[in-house]
Parts: sequence; structure tokens; C-alpha cells
Amino acid sequence: MATHVSELSIEEFKELISESVRTSFEDMLEDYTAMGSPEFLRSIVEAREQYKRGDVTPLEQLSGV
Repeated sequence: MATHVSELSIEEFKELISESVRTSFEDMLEDYTAMGSPEFLRSIVEAREQYKRGDVTPLEQLSGV
């Protein structure tokens, strides 16, 4: 596997850029869709309120560590 851009073929470089753009676009579309959801927005407000109150679960409990 190439470790420097200069070691990539033109096709490999194009594929790398295309995949990066595709992933970024999919993430942006997902965020846009989620932000248009009143239920999603309410869940963000609720989560922030829970965090401020300290109503959280330590990571160690979630991961079983």
C-alpha cells in the first residue's frame, strides 16, 4: 500500500478522492436529514439537559471494563 500521494497511480488517487467526497456527502446528507427531524432535535436538548444534571453513565459501565 502506498504511503505517500506521489506513490499512487492516477486511478488510485481519483478513487481516494472520490471515496472521500462520497463519504463526506453521505455524512452531510445524514446530518441534514437528522436536523430536520423535530424528534431528533428534542433528543439533543434532552441529552444536553441530562448531561448538565450529571445524569450520565460512566464509560466504564457501558463498556463492561
